[in-house]
Amino acid sequence: MATYDLDEQERLDELKAWWKRWGTLAMLGLAVVIAAAAGWRYWQNQTLTHSLEAAAAYDKLSQSLMANDLKSAREAGGLLLDQYGDTAFAPRAALLLAKINAATRDLKAAQSQLEWAAANSKEPAVKDLARLRLAGVLLDQKQYDAALKSLAASHSEAFAARFDDLKGDVLLAQGKQEDARAAYQAAFGKMKEDNPYRAIVELKLDALGGGESK
Repeated sequence: MATYDLDEQERLDELKAWWKRWGTLAMLGLAVVIAAAAGWRYWQNQTLTHSLEAAAAYDKLSQSLMANDLKSAREAGGLLLDQYGDTAFAPRAALLLAKINAATRDLKAAQSQLEWAAANSKEPAVKDLARLRLAGVLLDQKQYDAALKSLAASHSEAFAARFDDLKGDVLLAQGKQEDARAAYQAAFGKMKEDNPYRAIVELKLDALGGGESK
C-alpha cells in the first residue's frame, strides 16, 4: 500500500509540475477552441438568417411584379442589391429590375443593373443571360461596339445560338450585311428544328438573301 501511495504521490507531483508549466497555455488553447466553435455556430446562424431575409425580399419582388406593382418591385430589388448583394438572389433581382427599366425605356438604369449582374453573379447561366440582355440594351442605345464586346464574352453552349443571333442584329445595324448573314447562319445551325425561334432567324436570313437550306 505504501508503494502504491508513493507512486500516486509521484504522479501527482508530476501533474502539478506539468500544470504549473503548461496549465495556463492549455486553458488558453481550450478557450480558443470553445470560442472558435461558438463563433462558427454564430456565423452559420447569421449566414442562414441573411439568406432567408434575401429570399423573402426576392419573393416580395416576384410577387410585386406579378401584381404589376412596379414601385414595390423596385423597392424590394433595391433592398436586395444594397443589403444582400453577396447572395445569389441579388443578380437575379438585377435582371428583373433591368427588365422593368428597359420596358419603361430607362435604358441607362437597365444597362447599369445588367452590368452589375454580369460582374457579380456566380451562376454561369445568370451571367450569360445578363450579358445577352446587356448587349440588347446597348444595341437599343446604338452602342454597337460595346454590344459586340458583351457578346464576345465567353458563354455556355446553351446560349450560343442566341448570342450569334443578337450579334447578327448588331452587325446589321452597323450596315455589315455579310457579317450579319454569317452570324445568323451560325445561330440557325445551332438551333434544333423544334426551336420556335429558328423560323425567325430563317426570316432574317431570307431578308438578306441568304436563307439557310433545310
